Amino acid sequence: MIISALPTAPGETGGPVAADESATAWALAARGGDADAVEQFVRALHRDVQRYVAHLCADPQAVDDLAQDTFLRALGSLHRFEGRSSARAWLLSIARRAVIDSHRYAAARPRPADVPDWQLAVELSQPRGLPGFDDGVALLDLLASLPDERREAFVLTQMVGLPYAEAAEISDCPVGTVRSRVARARATLMDLLTDEADEADERPAVPAA
Repeated sequence: MIISALPTAPGETGGPVAADESATAWALAARGGDADAVEQFVRALHRDVQRYVAHLCADPQAVDDLAQDTFLRALGSLHRFEGRSSARAWLLSIARRAVIDSHRYAAARPRPADVPDWQLAVELSQPRGLPGFDDGVALLDLLASLPDERREAFVLTQMVGLPYAEAAEISDCPVGTVRSRVARARATLMDLLTDEADEADERPAVPAA
């Protein structure tokens, strides 16, 4: 059922605190030149970076390159990371800048044709063949109806799992604004899911063969 794909709000199931602490610890160890820590740091956050980049990016073929660019930038400036915020929030801020730089570069070049929208990029970044995957794609389809700022707030907090404060830091806006955007996004999604369920109930049943 599609409605089961809608993430619960933080506080209902708890945030990924342990995962954040682990990734931050790997980042701090990697800063000291630990090669194994570098590998663990990249492995721990690679999927989050891909999902976030795919959300922001308009070209599904660029997702892997942008994720790689993000990690190259992060590893190049890792010596400046002091752990004041989680490594994930710090890395997603770098990812955001990488995408913005990519957009600026693309805007300066002629574009032969329109590219697929962000929704396809997100779908292509998701793992296939897992329980609930079809529901997840349906949710991403509904996300396309949200305004960009609400969608970003929802993806950061409900799908990537960042605390509101860190999502606000990445989005460069007050925490209250992020909370408001997420609440409005969830309300809109719930309304859309209810409408879809009502439409399904009204469709005539297909006779058995």
